[in-house]
Amino acid sequence: MRRALTLSVLLAGLLLNAGCATVREARGGPGQRLDPWENWNRKVFAFNETLDENVLKPVATAYSNVVPQPVRQGVDNFFGNVADAWSAVNNFLQGKGGKGFHDLVRFGTNTFFGFAGILDIASDFGLEHQYEDFGQTLGAWGVGPGAYVVWPLLGPSTVRESAALPLDTAVSPALAFNDGASKYSITALRIVNTRANLLGASRVLDDIALDKYTFVRDAYLQRRRSLVYDGEAPLQDLPETDLPPAAPAAPPTSASAPANN
Repeated sequence: MRRALTLSVLLAGLLLNAGCATVREARGGPGQRLDPWENWNRKVFAFNETLDENVLKPVATAYSNVVPQPVRQGVDNFFGNVADAWSAVNNFLQGKGGKGFHDLVRFGTNTFFGFAGILDIASDFGLEHQYEDFGQTLGAWGVGPGAYVVWPLLGPSTVRESAALPLDTAVSPALAFNDGASKYSITALRIVNTRANLLGASRVLDDIALDKYTFVRDAYLQRRRSLVYDGEAPLQDLPETDLPPAAPAAPPTSASAPANN
């Protein structure tokens, strides 16, 4: 397990260097510099869509129909409680001590009074969830996102988020179990429960997106950028080719022209 994690981190580091160089060298229209591997990404995206349509979505639908919503909410809370502990670590790594302490209090409250996080007691006291992952920490340290990449099974990512992925995915309740069957069961429960929560959103996306790949890519990149900057991303940091062209100023009309005195 440790050896596989080490190899994953090394591979992610190589991808980070290669991906950033690729983004610097790529040229083209808007969005092209962020997606230099679009041809390959679209193939992986199509594979993931097929897998989701034929396997994951039917399983998630059956799970949603059988398992009552309060139970599914409890599963969400349980995994979210573990995420709060990891969020505290990342907030401290980013130098945000106040937010890190907030996450620790939230984690402790739900762990001890919410039956290991099954009940979200902390939110009732105004301690809202504010998840930070290691990809956001790398961004706060000044690491650029690099090229957009779509991974089989895992979905959309960037080179930076791919480098953080081994650590972010390793933080799971499954690590508390030594036998493989328990690890796989908890991981499968997390995946299916998450997919069940997205059933409504996926139906809306299917209805409104003319090019689903582009829609998902742009939404993912914008969301990750907003998370890194805590919702205050500076416009000047955007690559120039990725900014939409400014609309020409309209000439003043007679109604809007200032009157001569």
